[in-house]
Amino acid sequence: MADYLLFATERYALPILQPLAEALLARGHGVHAWFVDGAAGAALPAPVRAVGLQEAVALKPRAVFSAANWVPPFVAGAKVQLFHGFNVEKREDARGHFRVRGLFDLYCTQGPATTAPFRALAQEAGHFAVVETGWPKLDPLFRDDDGSAARLRRPAGKRRVVLFASTFTERLSAAPHLFDAIAREVRRGDRYWLLTLHPKCPPELFARYRKLAGPNADFVETEQLVAAQRAADVLVADTTSVVSEFVVQRKPVVTFRNRAPKAHMIDFDDPEQLPAMLEQAFAPSPELQATLDAYADAIHPYRDGRSSERVIVATEDFAAGRLGTLKPKPFSAWLRGLQIRRDLGYWGRG
Repeated sequence: MADYLLFATERYALPILQPLAEALLARGHGVHAWFVDGAAGAALPAPVRAVGLQEAVALKPRAVFSAANWVPPFVAGAKVQLFHGFNVEKREDARGHFRVRGLFDLYCTQGPATTAPFRALAQEAGHFAVVETGWPKLDPLFRDDDGSAARLRRPAGKRRVVLFASTFTERLSAAPHLFDAIAREVRRGDRYWLLTLHPKCPPELFARYRKLAGPNADFVETEQLVAAQRAADVLVADTTSVVSEFVVQRKPVVTFRNRAPKAHMIDFDDPEQLPAMLEQAFAPSPELQATLDAYADAIHPYRDGRSSERVIVATEDFAAGRLGTLKPKPFSAWLRGLQIRRDLGYWGRG
């Protein structure tokens, strides 16, 4: 069996990599994790082994799976991009989701909305392959193997459950604006709330939202986010990629000042409107439900919880040469590789 390396730069990558790690382990492979920057010090459950820079290089893995927008090119193996979120149009495409830096050999896309643009880019560039696999992070969304979603929902009793999630980007974040409105809803107690924030949100926001926990609400950590999405009936959010993750379940989403509101969202801009927006979400019209379903099929049509397995198959196909011959990486990728070496302080062979 082969050795594989999981690479991440932020904590929010852990729920993306964990289902893939489980699928690799089930096949008898060795799985190792190298986490840097914001993910440094984080870990996946055993038997995944944490390694440092030198050991990652010495490992010579068959493939490196990255949930970041870069990957160290001096580590051996196919460089596989898994993505750290859906394209929620926080930035222009040239700066965001569809930016190609020449570091990856294989892009495992989430659904038709992502696959088509990346295949066009691949045809133009010629130095990477594209396979539509679905997103490993969402495998547990359709399985709840460990019962974590059921445990999060249990305190709600017979009440409906609302999940609140917010991005850290200050100009887009709903968390500062909706706190008072959410606090009023929590005090009312007719619905149960699951509250979470992006790990990069300010500590003072975390403190305020944590204080809402009690008989009518719970604060959930980043690692619990997928379980919380499965447990909730409706999402309240902003321009966070959680909106798209939640929609994959065909459940309604309420968005506050979304940067690029779509027909499947119930978007609003006045915090006082929150109660009315929730009423709409808990009783979606047939037209809204049809729009939700269509959008879900476009971004992630897979509901079998087996995207990790498809990523492994695609990676093996690439390693075996079944995805065609690639052109050499562009000169810009070599320059980017030098920058990564400098940032990581590594000038050894590789």
